[in-house]
This record gives sequence, C-alpha cells and structure tokens, in this order.
Amino acid sequence: MRTNEEVITDIERLIHDQIQPSVAMHGGVVSLHSYDDGVATMFMSGACSGCGSSTQTLKMGIENLLSYHIPEVNSVEGVDDPNSKVDPYYNHWEPN
Repeated sequence: MRTNEEVITDIERLIHDQIQPSVAMHGGVVSLHSYDDGVATMFMSGACSGCGSSTQTLKMGIENLLSYHIPEVNSVEGVDDPNSKVDPYYNHWEPN
C-alpha cells in the first residue's frame, strides 16, 4: 500500500501535466486542495470558480482521469475560490 505522500505526488503530477493545461485554455486553474482516504479535493480558481460546468469537469474529466491512473483515488470534490478574479479571456498556460 502506498503512502498518502506518494499518492499526492502522483495527483499533483497529473494536474500539472494533463489537467491544468486543458482548463487553462478556458481561464481556469485547478490545484490539489487535499487528499484523504481516497477523496481528492480540488481547489477551483480562475474561470473554474463558480462555473456551472466545473462539476462536470470535476466528475467527468478530473475524477475519471485520476481514478484511472491512480487507483487510490475513489472520488473527487471541488472547493471554489471565493477570492478568484475571473479573466473573461482565454489565456495560455505555460508549464514551469
């Protein structure tokens, strides 16, 4: 059995490599808020915060991707950023 730290490292890698580039095209920002007991809670910022499609993005996109690649992830939940300033224009995300 893997440790939470190992699972978190894998989640953050998938966010950086596959999830964030996709949501950034629509002005969104997604990051790991917490992981505990099979539940990954994602922090939804930018255009993702308060977006009507964010639940669909979480369940149909992020949850499916994470649970496929990381068997320890059973579900994904979202937390909106109440201080998010939404840029109405698409932007280009640059990896670090």
